[in-house]
Amino acid sequence: MKKGKTAKINGFENVKCSYGTVDSKELKSIYVVLQTWVEPIKDVEKWVRVTGNLKRQIQHTLLEVVDNNIFEKNCIVDLDLRTSGIQLEKRSFMNLEITLFVKDKNTDFKSIILKDKIKKILKAIYHDDLITSEYFTLHTTKRLKV
Repeated sequence: MKKGKTAKINGFENVKCSYGTVDSKELKSIYVVLQTWVEPIKDVEKWVRVTGNLKRQIQHTLLEVVDNNIFEKNCIVDLDLRTSGIQLEKRSFMNLEITLFVKDKNTDFKSIILKDKIKKILKAIYHDDLITSEYFTLHTTKRLKV
């Protein structure tokens, strides 16, 4: 019997967003996924430091934006961006997965309120951390569209 569910979130340029849960019957956690291709703007010697700072910046944004009435204060941020292959004029795939823990186990996964709260979180991360990055530009595909 399938319990997991996912839903897409539209309205973002250059990124694909979705959220889901492993068990929609007993909702304990929700994962939020943001995927994009990043292209470096400038050459940096230590990309590990840049990606580490980006992850930390996202965590700080989450502390400010996450609604503590619906979600627990603690969350898990997994930023997957291979630093070994980052170079100028080459796009690299970035996958950001955030796990949020729900306070009320009776919260409905299909709730409009829940979707709006997740959209608010994604908008904050997109506008505050990704679009304004001095290191990367975002793209929906690996190759240039002709």
